[in-house]
Amino acid sequence: MPRRKAADRTGPVKTRSRNGCKECRTSRVRCDTKKPVCTRCYEKGLRCTTNLVLKWESEFASRGVAFGRAGVWNKTRTDDSSSSSLPPTPTSLTEGAQQWCPVPPIHSWGFVNSGVVAFENPSEVDVTSNELHAMVPSISNPAASQFQLRSLADLGGIAAVLHPTPRAGPALFPDVTRMGHGELMDYYLEQICPRTTASSSVSSPFASVILPIGLSASATLFKAIQALGACHRSRTEPSYAALGLRLKSETLRDLRHRLSSEGSSMCCNDPEVLVIMMLLCLYEIVDKCDRHWTIHLKGAKDLIRLRREQTAALSSSRQPDSATAFAEHFFAFQDVMGRTACAKEVLFGSDYWKADDRHIDLWMGCSPELVSVLCAITDMSRARRNLDSEASRASFALRAEALENQLEHLVQEVEEEDDDVLASAAEAKRLAAVLYLHCALYGASPTTPLVSDYVRRILKIVSDLLDRKSLASITWPVFVAAVELDPSRDEIWTDGDGSPVSGRSTVLRALAAMTESTIANIARTRAVIVQLWQTRDQDLLKAPQTECNDWEWYVVPISDAMSLA
Repeated sequence: MPRRKAADRTGPVKTRSRNGCKECRTSRVRCDTKKPVCTRCYEKGLRCTTNLVLKWESEFASRGVAFGRAGVWNKTRTDDSSSSSLPPTPTSLTEGAQQWCPVPPIHSWGFVNSGVVAFENPSEVDVTSNELHAMVPSISNPAASQFQLRSLADLGGIAAVLHPTPRAGPALFPDVTRMGHGELMDYYLEQICPRTTASSSVSSPFASVILPIGLSASATLFKAIQALGACHRSRTEPSYAALGLRLKSETLRDLRHRLSSEGSSMCCNDPEVLVIMMLLCLYEIVDKCDRHWTIHLKGAKDLIRLRREQTAALSSSRQPDSATAFAEHFFAFQDVMGRTACAKEVLFGSDYWKADDRHIDLWMGCSPELVSVLCAITDMSRARRNLDSEASRASFALRAEALENQLEHLVQEVEEEDDDVLASAAEAKRLAAVLYLHCALYGASPTTPLVSDYVRRILKIVSDLLDRKSLASITWPVFVAAVELDPSRDEIWTDGDGSPVSGRSTVLRALAAMTESTIANIARTRAVIVQLWQTRDQDLLKAPQTECNDWEWYVVPISDAMSLA
């Protein structure tokens, strides 16, 4: 029976499927696209496969044929159609009319793509996927060459025993030589200590304060130092991870034995115990920065409280030794800075800080007065939603205004007049404190003009420190500015050559560089920031939340147990 002509057919014209299998397409027959095997291949016993074929428009144009559906030919065209089977030549293909878009440089720190998990579990922070982007391969630190132990000259020339490629521990500490792994002690001195302060002219208190008590300390203190060194070094040399874990376990065992045998009332007056707990706390921060570091924080608080109660009972005005005072400030500062993000109750209150002390602390990178204000802001942010009367709201407003005025006029003093790096880090923290106050107490958001201005000023300082390769002590300012970036206005200023500067790009570059300049857990910080950016991007078309302010809605739920000191 002869085939009917196209004009005699009724119903829609059956065309080939775009998703047909390879065998059907080769035989030019219609494929029913059944999976995993189409009907024709099943009946004929053929291998049913589907291949993805990439076609390039430039190749079709060079051959003079239409590209895909770009042609005007069709099965139902009339004979008097004047259309050609070839499409008109696009303007972009004519000679001399091509326009190429510039391709921006691609860096490892720039990948913040959302995955399915980001949508399914928006409140869970994925640290693992951000760790590789937060790390850099090199472990060398230019700032280490500036590290000098000038304040320890009276210890018999301890600086003379530090070598660029150490082979044994310093002879000044025989316990290190007997324990072995003396290179970890030198790693602590040459790589960790310089990363704990933004000052380029004064030695870190992690060396100048801790090492003197090592002359009479037990081997447990040196195990804690070596454990911290091994943990930090394992970020680039994984073979040290097991050693660091073993040394940490031995340190914990020794510390527990001492606390149980001597009792808390005696151990609270020994500076070595607090220093060991401080080093263990740092170990957990460098390692994973999860809830484990807060366990040492709470244990230290109990010992410090007990020591203060004993001192008050004896009516003694004796000031604590330098190691004890430093350890107390370490724990108190970690607590205050971390709880600005999660808005939980502060363990170490404002009584740990002198509200009139404007001298910049070397390790904190800011003045005790600024920390005292931050502590007060966090307490007020917790009480803000419980204001139930006009009188309480009026009192709250007056207190907030007083703190804002105090921050605006706060001048932080630097011991070394030429230490402008430390002064810049302190100024970045002051600006971040003003920004934090407006967001946590006044309900400001990234679209608020004042917030945009302070974010730009903070990132300007960060960009300057980034160019100078000195980013210690600015984890908190970077975090505060990053979480308050406006997702719809990422270009925060224009560079000298007229090119726009991206806020998110500046933050990511700073975080990548901070893995070299600090000992903070940048992977955790970066993961929280990226998670918050993704949430903001997803909420651009949603109505704003009215029951919580911006800080409570976006920052608090994903920032538990963060170390931002």
